[in-house]
Amino acid sequence: MSAFRWVALTGLALSLLPAGGCSFFPVNGPSSANIDAQSSPTVPYGLVKLSPEVVDVLAAFEPKGLAGTFTDRKPSSNIKFGIGDVVSVTIFEAAAGGLYIPLEAGVRPGNFVSLPDQVVDNDGNITVPYAGAIKAAGRTNVQIQNDIVTRIKNRAIEPQAVVALSQQRTSLISVIGEVNTPLRFAMPAAGAGDRILDAITRAGGIKGQGYESWVMLERDHKRATVPFENLVMNASNNIFVQPGDRIYVYREQQKFIAFGATGTQGQFAFDAWRINLAEGVAKAAGLVDQQADSTSVYLYRREPRSVAQRLGVDLSNIHDELVPVIFTVNLRDPGGYFLATRMQLRNQDILFVANAQSYEIDKFLSFVNHVALTAYSVESPIAGGAITRANLVGRAVVAP
Repeated sequence: MSAFRWVALTGLALSLLPAGGCSFFPVNGPSSANIDAQSSPTVPYGLVKLSPEVVDVLAAFEPKGLAGTFTDRKPSSNIKFGIGDVVSVTIFEAAAGGLYIPLEAGVRPGNFVSLPDQVVDNDGNITVPYAGAIKAAGRTNVQIQNDIVTRIKNRAIEPQAVVALSQQRTSLISVIGEVNTPLRFAMPAAGAGDRILDAITRAGGIKGQGYESWVMLERDHKRATVPFENLVMNASNNIFVQPGDRIYVYREQQKFIAFGATGTQGQFAFDAWRINLAEGVAKAAGLVDQQADSTSVYLYRREPRSVAQRLGVDLSNIHDELVPVIFTVNLRDPGGYFLATRMQLRNQDILFVANAQSYEIDKFLSFVNHVALTAYSVESPIAGGAITRANLVGRAVVAP
């Protein structure tokens, strides 16, 4: 085929391209130019170039898990009684012949009387003879003891009272889910300083691997979730348990998604408590040599508004509390790999590697070549047919 005709067919191919240019060809994601221009008609986002300062900000404001939601760092104080608890009361007097100890106390084993165990009633009270109804719900044993003594001290001989939990039916802690022995146990009356890991240990420990296990704590109508290994590695999240806590352990691998010019696209499990961006690229089989633009590696995630502001994101058109942010790193820069090893991936992050411009040009030239070959394959039989007909009628035809 002559050069003139090849150029003509190239022009035909160009005329077939719509106004969108390379959008005429199938692509596996947005171009680096579109991402860098922050041109999205659907979701406004911030674009942040990865730098040591950005990594430091992200590390300083990493999600705090349990510690960020439950800020009380104090161990549980003495347990307060609740409705349904079974209480024992013992009253001592200094000598016989008082309110509770008869004159013939010499035949008794001691100068005290133990009242029958009783349940804290629906009004939150217990009953003590000669003292009446004593408020028990929401109070400690010391407070109840002092109240009893105050009421009987004018009638008993130097009285003393000892109040104890006989059966604890409130101030319980539940540990359920992927543990070996789900249970509900009573909070020790004298604070033992149990923490979240101690409670899970009481339940026989977790069933699965640490990196695939999550711990959710529900307390006072608030919930927070943290990877199990974060409890082990980050002491601030291993907070003290409190009465009424519900601890739920479940298994769910942390995952990220890889699209674009990576060796393998799809969803990948961390298989660890945490991995960095460099490890994520490696899990996705690296960058495709002839396709990937190593200067345009992007990480999609949402960051809290306060963090996005510290990263310099323009929030004028973004009103959500979780701000869409795309981080970009240049892996053609040797230093980019050091940044990638410091940038921690999070669960459900999206990794995208844009195509190189040369790869898009190759696709266009392949398309032009395909159009040219198709046109030539159609033209040749037509020319051959013309020559054959000319021979049949005795005419000379010059093939084009």
